[in-house]
Amino acid sequence: MVLALEVARHCAGAVRPGGTLLLPGGTGARRTRAALGVAPAVTAAMPAFTAGVALALAPVRVDLVAAEFVDMPLSAWLFADALDARHEELRATRPIGRVVVPEDVAALAVHIGQHRPYGCDV
Repeated sequence: MVLALEVARHCAGAVRPGGTLLLPGGTGARRTRAALGVAPAVTAAMPAFTAGVALALAPVRVDLVAAEFVDMPLSAWLFADALDARHEELRATRPIGRVVVPEDVAALAVHIGQHRPYGCDV
């Protein structure tokens, strides 16, 4: 949430009306675990935070990208020996049939930016 707050603060005056501010989030609140610490609370708060920022910055559009699982070094740390099993579960249960990687999230951000091209140049 601190990252999202800093992005919003930095870009608030730079995003043109009709542009988009894209905030990073997650879905960690759906399945909490002790190893996640406060992350579930933060991810649970992000939709309300995003809505509040959107109201404050209107007519700037504010979007939240909340990926469920992105395969990153943090994933390996959190899942440790269960990471391969998690990958298999995701491949078997997700419509895309594979594990999401950071480049997928970046491609989504670019896609949103191309359709709302007046965002903040950070």
